[in-house]
Amino acid sequence: MPRARNTGDSCALPEDTSHNARHRRGVQRSHTTSRPTEAPAANMTWLTCLACFLRTQAQQVLLNTFRCKLLCQKLMEKMGLLVLCAFGFWIFSMHLPSKLEVWQDDSINSPLQSLRMYQEKVRHHTGEIQDLRGSMNQLIAKLQEMEAMSDEQKMAQKIMKMIQGDYIEKPDFALKSIGASIDFEHTSATYNHDKARSYWNWIRLWNYAQPPDVILEPNVTPGNCWAFAGDRGQVTIRLAQKVYLSNITLQHIPKTISLSGSLDTAPKDFVIYGMESPPREEVFLGAFQFQPENTIQMFPLQNQPPRGFAAVKVKISSNWGNSRFTCLYRVRVHGSVTPPRDSHLEP
Repeated sequence: MPRARNTGDSCALPEDTSHNARHRRGVQRSHTTSRPTEAPAANMTWLTCLACFLRTQAQQVLLNTFRCKLLCQKLMEKMGLLVLCAFGFWIFSMHLPSKLEVWQDDSINSPLQSLRMYQEKVRHHTGEIQDLRGSMNQLIAKLQEMEAMSDEQKMAQKIMKMIQGDYIEKPDFALKSIGASIDFEHTSATYNHDKARSYWNWIRLWNYAQPPDVILEPNVTPGNCWAFAGDRGQVTIRLAQKVYLSNITLQHIPKTISLSGSLDTAPKDFVIYGMESPPREEVFLGAFQFQPENTIQMFPLQNQPPRGFAAVKVKISSNWGNSRFTCLYRVRVHGSVTPPRDSHLEP
């Protein structure tokens, strides 16, 4: 039994094998017939891919070229803008100094000027303070010198204080400050010496000699006097108003403060006359002698007529030894504007 199955199976195998063989041949034939058609299709695909690649590369090149062109345009625009900015900056830098000067004039010069003015004021006040300090030092030195002075110098200073003070205690009607003046027509000429003149190229400019009205002022200091030539002269004083005369006072500097150390220019013998308004009648009032050791001397008039006088003449006939000139420092005229009680007016 088994064998028969084998035989039957063996008989069946050739048919299957033959069928498979046929099928293979058909497949091979179909493959052999399809190969010639597949080769052209593959060639076309390769060309298409190459064309796509080339197109892509061309597009990429064109895109890059466009980008480069666009970048160049942008660079040119930037460069143009940069050049414009540089040109504008150059123009601005050319005009900037003048603008800065204007700004400096407006905003800097005024504070600087104020600062300079303040510095000048500080320097000025500093100089004044230094001057005051120097004056204070000089004053302290003088005070120290005064403390160390001898008795004779102290006495001289006391005399100066006496000169500056007024111990007569009588009204002076010959003061310039109340209206008294000098009648130059009846007054001697002023003595002009070379030391009292100022010259320029041998041309005399002015004279430092004191005028006659200096005797009507209370400032009695060395050199502040009226001088006339020789030892004989006269001065006529217009009084501030008509006065009933009673005394006359002459004043001279003391010997201790005289620059020459002597009193030879002081007046010695003199005569007093009372004068009225025109016609100018001269009335003798007294003859006196001045002693220079007494710096201030008051003389009661020897003749006191009961009437008022508008002017007084002082006629000097000698001095104390100087032949060139005589100095008169101050003349005072005393009296009253009303008649004395014990006098009797002339009819």
